[in-house]
Amino acid sequence: MSEVVVVKGTQLPLLERTIELPDMIAYAGATWDWHRLHYDPHYLAEKQIQAPVVDGQVFGAYLAEQLLGAFGPRATIRKLSFRFRSMVFAGESITCHGNVAAVEATRGGVIVGVDQRILVGDRVAVAPAFGEVLVVE
Repeated sequence: MSEVVVVKGTQLPLLERTIELPDMIAYAGATWDWHRLHYDPHYLAEKQIQAPVVDGQVFGAYLAEQLLGAFGPRATIRKLSFRFRSMVFAGESITCHGNVAAVEATRGGVIVGVDQRILVGDRVAVAPAFGEVLVVE
């Protein structure tokens, strides 16, 4: 049915990414978010910010990527929520963690609830986060 064993407590495979400035610029172009916080060194210096700040909404894309990667092509995301805890800067590496929190059998498939979080080393960037997928048989 899926790539991951659908049992409460199962950990999803980690999703690791390093977010570089070109990635951030591509994301800005796709989302029309051209705030100077994400790319302008002069603006950042004025605000005393160490480096371009990763757009927070990209973390939703990484959480979704982890869910769909873990549960395979028969999975559909039904819900996704997350809360920011700290800024992430260009050049930093993130790791998405996930743990199956709930499993409910339905006609034709299973609904899986997953507790997720994103870390930068030991620093929590996103938590709590929760995804729910429907995996069809």
